[in-house]
Amino acid sequence: MDREVRIETGINGAFLTRRWERPGNWMRLTREVGFRNHEFCGDVLDPFFSGDREFQLETAAQVKAEAERYDVTIIDIYTGVATHRFHGLSHSHPAPRQRMKEWILDCCDLALAMGADRVGGHWDAISVEVMQDEKAYQSAIGRVQSIFRELSRAAAAKGIAALYNEQMYIPSEIPWTLEQAESFLLEVNRHNDQGCPVYLTVDVGHQAGMHYGLEDPDLDYVEWCRRFGAVAEIVHLQQTTPDASHHWPFTEEYNKRGHIEIPPILEALEEAHREYDASPFAGVLPPVEQTWLVAEIIPGSTKTEDALLDELKQSADYLHQFVPEDGMTLRI
Repeated sequence: MDREVRIETGINGAFLTRRWERPGNWMRLTREVGFRNHEFCGDVLDPFFSGDREFQLETAAQVKAEAERYDVTIIDIYTGVATHRFHGLSHSHPAPRQRMKEWILDCCDLALAMGADRVGGHWDAISVEVMQDEKAYQSAIGRVQSIFRELSRAAAAKGIAALYNEQMYIPSEIPWTLEQAESFLLEVNRHNDQGCPVYLTVDVGHQAGMHYGLEDPDLDYVEWCRRFGAVAEIVHLQQTTPDASHHWPFTEEYNKRGHIEIPPILEALEEAHREYDASPFAGVLPPVEQTWLVAEIIPGSTKTEDALLDELKQSADYLHQFVPEDGMTLRI
């Protein structure tokens, strides 16, 4: 049977952190720089650090109202930098694992209050002590997979439609290889009918594993899109060099310095969907009906607000050369 896949652009709210505190400005700026879809950044409203629960839920409700006012769609809530700083879901002790699970489930409540039904990101770094022991390392990976299955069921019971785990580029933050990513998706989603789907987020700047010995094809962002595009609702876009994850904007200056090109990404996503029936995920994880290409542009602290907003506008104009502002449809 023929099916359709929507492709739309969006922007991650990381550009707002430490700069703007009012929900009206968050949504207004999203539209003014040229995006209709907003991936809410957890660092802007953190379930543990941003005031008390009453304030968080009130702010989330304001986000929903302001998004409606400015005709912005909140795609999901995505983790910012904060949760990357902890040994969380893989921790050898159950207390840190439990605390990070609470963060995720609290974040699910905030997403729903914003009018979104998806939560994604990364909540873990496996410790060096564990990675020095291959048996312990594999056990930690197993813990993460088991917790994601548990979380998918708890999130589904709340009304969450999907969870995302982002592929990374160091062995402490899994999955960081093509093989690990495939194994993760199969293990978490197989025989998990009561849970919501757990999809992979592909970031086109997260192929810098050469520092830890990775080689092609793990270092090829197009190959990541080709392998996992059919099971990725979120693809993070950034301009960068092959050996780093710079999160640069898509401006003329940075496009000359970086190596990310949009047409090969779109071609790889379409190929992934056309080859889905022959993929390892057929019968385990349904193909996505929509993928958001989210510009994840993270400015340095010394970037002025005027320069930042101008770069975001230029990035939107650049991306909309390939994907119209109102999106496009692939017919598979």
